[in-house]
Amino acid sequence: MVGSILHQLTRNMSPEDIKRQGFDAYFVDHTAGVFPQAAGGFPWNAVSMAVSGDVIADLTEDMAAEQKARATYDNILRLSDDPDVNNVIRFLREREVVHFQRFGEALNRVTEKLDQSNVYFMNPVFPKR
Repeated sequence: MVGSILHQLTRNMSPEDIKRQGFDAYFVDHTAGVFPQAAGGFPWNAVSMAVSGDVIADLTEDMAAEQKARATYDNILRLSDDPDVNNVIRFLREREVVHFQRFGEALNRVTEKLDQSNVYFMNPVFPKR
């Protein structure tokens, strides 16, 4: 969805628009194609996906990722004055909030089952006691 928004906003740029908006370095590498990268220019890669194989750690990481995405959408909304863009960003932001809540519910279900005798029950490396 974000890629579609970016395409719609950039598809009719003139060379002058590209230069004036500071988009020229990006344009040289990617034209107006959507290239997944952070606002600082660093390309996205799988390093940001922390997976440990431990359900508690991974659900906690998932919750953090949803909050980071929500914060990114909040920042976009602070900078954007385009109502059409903002409506889509608000929709995506709401989804991040719901995802955070669902991961939290899953985490609560898992941790409710834990006690000293079964702390490792979700990790197959440890033998069952």
